[in-house]
Amino acid sequence: MRILLLPVVLFFLTGLSVASQTLTSSNLPIVIINTDGGVTIPDEPKVKATMKIIYRGPGQRNYVTDQNNPDYLDYNGRIGIEVRGSSSQVSPKKNYGFTTRLADDVTNNNVSLLGMPEENDWIFGGMVFDTAMMRDYLCHNLSRQLGNYASRTSYCEIIINNDYKGLYMLQEKIKSDDNRVDVIKITQSDNTFPAITGGYISKADKQTGGDPIAWTMYSWTNNPVYYIHDLPDPDDVTSQQTNYIKGEFFKLETAAKNGDASEVNGYPSIIDIPSFIDFMLINEFASNADAYTYSTFFHKDRNGKLRAGPIWDLDLTYGNDLFMWSLDRSKTNVWQFQYGGNDGSRFWRDLFYNPQFRCYLSRRWNELTAPGQPLNQASLEAFIDLNADSISEAIPREYQRWNKTGTHAQRVTAMKSFIAARISWMTANIGSFSSCTDVPVPKLVITKIMYHPLPTAQYPDDDDLEFLEIRNNSNTTVNLSGVYFLGTGLVYQFPANATLGPFQAVILASNTAAFQSRYGFAPFGQFTRHLSNSSESLVLSDAFGNVIDYVLYSDVSPWPNADGNGYYLKLKDLILDNSIASSWIASNDVITSVEEHAYASDVTIYPNPATDKIYFSTEADILSISIYDIQGKMIMTINGDILHNDLDIRHLASGSYIIRVTTATGVSTHKFVKD
Repeated sequence: MRILLLPVVLFFLTGLSVASQTLTSSNLPIVIINTDGGVTIPDEPKVKATMKIIYRGPGQRNYVTDQNNPDYLDYNGRIGIEVRGSSSQVSPKKNYGFTTRLADDVTNNNVSLLGMPEENDWIFGGMVFDTAMMRDYLCHNLSRQLGNYASRTSYCEIIINNDYKGLYMLQEKIKSDDNRVDVIKITQSDNTFPAITGGYISKADKQTGGDPIAWTMYSWTNNPVYYIHDLPDPDDVTSQQTNYIKGEFFKLETAAKNGDASEVNGYPSIIDIPSFIDFMLINEFASNADAYTYSTFFHKDRNGKLRAGPIWDLDLTYGNDLFMWSLDRSKTNVWQFQYGGNDGSRFWRDLFYNPQFRCYLSRRWNELTAPGQPLNQASLEAFIDLNADSISEAIPREYQRWNKTGTHAQRVTAMKSFIAARISWMTANIGSFSSCTDVPVPKLVITKIMYHPLPTAQYPDDDDLEFLEIRNNSNTTVNLSGVYFLGTGLVYQFPANATLGPFQAVILASNTAAFQSRYGFAPFGQFTRHLSNSSESLVLSDAFGNVIDYVLYSDVSPWPNADGNGYYLKLKDLILDNSIASSWIASNDVITSVEEHAYASDVTIYPNPATDKIYFSTEADILSISIYDIQGKMIMTINGDILHNDLDIRHLASGSYIIRVTTATGVSTHKFVKD
């Protein structure tokens, strides 16, 4: 049972008198829930019930009388349902958590609800503290527009046991899932490296949820901030796992306190900076009174960085607060990480006042508030108007059911005024971003993608043979410290102080042993998780999130067919834009540790095939020539003054070879055949 410690009298005085309300049809989906025996839904445990979701489709009207017509039912089945929330439980209108189940009332049933990806854990959010009925909806949609995962949302109207309950928001519960928080589900046996490194979902939150406090940190005003395990389950977590993830947070606290922006061991090596920046911007823009201390989630995948988010429970925002308890903290002219007593762990403030972090925060803010962008005032007002229109029919029923006073139009206008003032204040106070504009990044290019290998008798698990090739498309050596893949799904960060020479390439594989067995040489490194067999964004960035290279591949046309047929995607030429499908071909060339590729050093070789000699055509001085077999083993190399524009190859056995020619202007690598 969740224990409530908050005063409730004022809230009940405004909510006890409820008017009867009958729902017959709606422009929104209609949810009808009947608990077994008509029992009242408790705080916990979940009670058994049947749920029907009436939804004819976008733009169509839905009718309660359709509840027995299977053609118009988005869901018709069993659920387990309970009341959820902490302080919100003082409201006569309740929030609910529910699990979709099979007919046995025990087995979870993964289903799609209102177009959302299949899962079994869901929430009906009542927006009980938000009379505008759109603050959470707005914030979740904005977070997704920024490129982050946030719970998908859909408005609906609910009837429980023949009692109209009002306007709700169906949303996904935060949990580990490929389509939600995309991290590995850590188990009790994962207590040594690298397994112990993930995945985790942790949150700073109240103690009233019933779960034990895993560790405590403190704010700059010396208030405690309690951290709770969400993944692994608090009942299953081991002491080793708690110590590991707790240690990551305290490493962050130390690095942020010391202003350590080192890519090797400073805060950029610990956290995914773009996710922390976006998390701060959404919470600060909304002026979330609970930010950083309550409902503040983090997640970390195996071998990955600590990431902030997903956002959650942003109803005390845009000027709204628990006014019935004399609280008024959501202001247009404050930073929430240092205001109101709920300022969160110290690292939030320290990050903000670190010059490098703040520069990137400011740069991102100014990007997002530009015309046409999600946090631009005109864009926001248009979204709010569209949203207000979609719920305009349900609002009078909601207000009558729960005895709400005032008008919805007034509340929408107040939100818009708040947003205008907030944008103005943040823009004036967030600081300059001139020092992080046009940051140079290394010329690294993703040149090969094996995303769906062909399974064989020797390698039945095709995921084990996935690989990526990354090439340095410059004539200078690149320090790879801090370079990593943004986002979730594929996890890899280059080792500190690793380097990649001019025009050299590295291969990253999903399974080092399997790759070496298959191709005869070891890859440079092993990534965690697997590439999608259909489509995935590969974003290579530096430690601060500056994008180095980006490819969104797909298994459908116009992308070449490399889907489970023994082929891989290969960039035709380094001069081409690798974000465009036409720049790629499907190839089944043998992979070697030294790969064929033509660079801008204007070297050509002929004839090919050759018997006695290979000739070189180039205006540059040849500095060295190296020949490798098809597996990447060096056969010969010649340097210095003995070089000419031809090379005797009569001593080579018949077969395929790779020749690398280094000139004063670059490197050229070619494959040739010796007859």
